Amino acid sequence: MYNYILSDPAQCEYVPVAGVEQIANGERLFIEIDDRSIVVFNIADRLFAIGDICTHDGGPLGDGKVDGWDIICPRHGARFDIRSGKVISLPAFIDIPAYPVRIVEGQIEIGIPIDQ
Repeated sequence: MYNYILSDPAQCEYVPVAGVEQIANGERLFIEIDDRSIVVFNIADRLFAIGDICTHDGGPLGDGKVDGWDIICPRHGARFDIRSGKVISLPAFIDIPAYPVRIVEGQIEIGIPIDQ
């Protein structure tokens, strides 16, 4: 299914999603790219993007509480590392997608893996 960590930036196509001013420190932004639901976080003025779906039961993840570098699923409490997508605690045991983020000329761009 998922079971991967941050996509290789060199193997991605970058999609502009928002201006840097649209996501303040401590905020998050929900976006859709193709068939992917993604949430972008600004934590300590660093941007991270993960899939907005918990691998435990397929529910939304992005509205969960942020605790340091972790996000806690609001439904059953599974924890994931926002930086890498790695699962931290049960009930989930499969990692979530994590996407590279870059800023180009004031635009936040998310790296979507190129299908090979």
